Amino acid sequence: MSASDDTPHYHGHRDRLRARFTEVGGDGLPDYELLELVLFRSIPRRDVKPLAKELLKRFGTFAEVLAAPPNRLAEIDGLGDSAIVDLKIVEASARRLAKGAVAKRTVLSSWASVIDYCRTAMAFMDKEQFRLLFLDKRNALIADEVQQSGTVDHTPVYPREVVKRALELSATALILVHNHPSGDPTPSSADVKMTRDIIEIAGPLGIAVHDHIIVGRDGHASLKGLKLI
Repeated sequence: MSASDDTPHYHGHRDRLRARFTEVGGDGLPDYELLELVLFRSIPRRDVKPLAKELLKRFGTFAEVLAAPPNRLAEIDGLGDSAIVDLKIVEASARRLAKGAVAKRTVLSSWASVIDYCRTAMAFMDKEQFRLLFLDKRNALIADEVQQSGTVDHTPVYPREVVKRALELSATALILVHNHPSGDPTPSSADVKMTRDIIEIAGPLGIAVHDHIIVGRDGHASLKGLKLI
C-alpha cells in the first residue's frame, strides 16, 4: 500500500475546506463547515463533519454552539475539553470584536454596532443577564458592566444600585440591556416598570436613560422604539 493510501480521507477534505475559506471567506460557508474549521485545530485526527452537524442539531446555529455552556457542550460525545476551550476562545473573540466596534465611536451614531454587540454578548445565553452601558456627555462608552445575572426567566434589578453605579463612574447617560433566554425579545410589564423606575430616579440627577434593549435568539426589542419609555 502506498503512503497516499494510508492518508485518512478527511485530510483532503480539510485542505479543500481551508482553501475555500481562503477564497470566499467565512460568509461563503455554511455553519457546519465554519464549525469544522474551528474543530480542526483541537481534533486533528478525526473526521469532524459529523460532530459539527451534531452540535448544530443540538444547539441550532453557529452562534448558539459558541454560546452554549461548557457543561452542555461536554454532553456531546467526542467533544473534549480542548475543543470546548477552542469554541469558547472563538466566542470571546467575537465579543471582543463586537465591543471594539462600539468602544471606538459615539454610541448613538453607531446604533447598529450597539445592537450587534448586545446580541453577540447576550442573545444566546441560557440565563437572564442585565447589562449596563455607561456613557459620558459625548455619548461615548465609559464602561460596560454586567450588573446582575439571574435564572432562566428572571433577573433581580435594583434601580438605586444602577443609578449609584452611574454616579460612581460620572456617567451622564445609560443604555440598559438584558436578554430573554426564551428567544422572544418582547418586553414584559416588569421590564417596562423597572425601566421607568430607573428613569424616575436617574432623571433628577442628570442621568439620561437612552434606551432599554432586550435581545433574544429571535431578534431584539427597543423600549424607546416601541414608545414604552
